[in-house]
Amino acid sequence: MSDRLRIALQKKGRLAEDSFALLKKCGLRFSIRGGGLLARVKNMPIDLLLVRDDDIPSFVANNAADIGIVGENVLVEEQLTAKSTLDANISMRLGFSRCKLCLAASETGPVQSAKDLQGTTIATTYPGVTARYLKESGITAKLVEMKGAVELAPSIGIAESICDLVSSGATLEANGLAAFETILDSEAVLIGSGRELSPERADTLDKLLNRIAGVLKSADSKYIMLNAPKDAVGKITSLLPGSDAPTIMPLAGQDDLVAIQAVCTETVFWETLEGLKALGARAILVLPIEKMMS
Repeated sequence: MSDRLRIALQKKGRLAEDSFALLKKCGLRFSIRGGGLLARVKNMPIDLLLVRDDDIPSFVANNAADIGIVGENVLVEEQLTAKSTLDANISMRLGFSRCKLCLAASETGPVQSAKDLQGTTIATTYPGVTARYLKESGITAKLVEMKGAVELAPSIGIAESICDLVSSGATLEANGLAAFETILDSEAVLIGSGRELSPERADTLDKLLNRIAGVLKSADSKYIMLNAPKDAVGKITSLLPGSDAPTIMPLAGQDDLVAIQAVCTETVFWETLEGLKALGARAILVLPIEKMMS
């Protein structure tokens, strides 16, 4: 058996593009060609399996892939509708490709809130998640499963409301619909199974997870450098968002000033910089961080 780690990825779409970008930021070198279903990483023992998004959980569960990157909405739906327990669970949240699974209806129709769903028909591409929400909410309604264009259902009389993914809301608005309830917040997630990997694959996975964690941690982190009066060091360091033990160094020929360098793991707003300046900080530089490893 090959000791190359197998990763299942969506073969096209926004999630695919974001997933490829993440892996390349982790230093993986590969190329995606046309409609190919397999891409080999050149500098690590990793194979990328390019498949449909709703096949990724079953690929991981059935040992066709060791791990996968998929939308949480797809994972939850597959878990709820699988005929048996699906051995595929979230290992890491990735923070990109965010969207919401929402209930929506005509802005002028009879359904304006969740309580209006009782006894109505709901069109959805996510019958498992929708049915779970209805059961937990004590609502009895009929579900009509659609494979696409679900936003047309109210206008053509198939259903009074829909349950579908919403990103910007532009599609709903274009069809005269408005979301009134969010039943699932989704993002890209890395999934794995409970199977034990070979030592070689486990080692590759451990390295990859460390790299992914470093990329995610650096995404919102900034490196701040500034000069500050000695007597204001305490107040200035307390103002640096999410900094841990900043470096403080004397400035040559400036007995009353020090240089402060810090990694800020939280967002650095303009208000933060203005606050630093008000405390006497000068020559403030905020730099992006490409990679981090603890």
